[in-house]
Amino acid sequence: MVPYYWQYLPLLLQILAAVLLGAGMIAASWLVGRHRNTKVKLDAYECGIEAVGDARGRFSVRFYMVAVLFILFDVEAVFMLPWAVVYRKLPAITGHRLFGFWEMVVYLGFVVVGLYYIVRKGILDWSQDKADL
Repeated sequence: MVPYYWQYLPLLLQILAAVLLGAGMIAASWLVGRHRNTKVKLDAYECGIEAVGDARGRFSVRFYMVAVLFILFDVEAVFMLPWAVVYRKLPAITGHRLFGFWEMVVYLGFVVVGLYYIVRKGILDWSQDKADL
């Protein structure tokens, strides 16, 4: 009988292959690539605007708030997708006909309350010139 941990051998081989492939690509790039900093390489890249100041400048809190809100609503969509896939099977799983529907209504209610709060707080209003939140 084969020991239990031998079942993980294919997974370990795949991880090893991925690590070796990545390391090989980096090593080949370093060996083959040119390492000369020319004026063209150091020029502005896509936008064409010359870089001024430090790249570690301060951003408004609004920028971070919008980023966090984007992640929250993205997670909301991730939660809604599996629910939508199994919606027709929920009565057989839960035993109640509309349980899955009302469950999502409550969930979206929390999301709408959160959206109402951030709109009232003015986080999404970029036209106002007020101090950081």
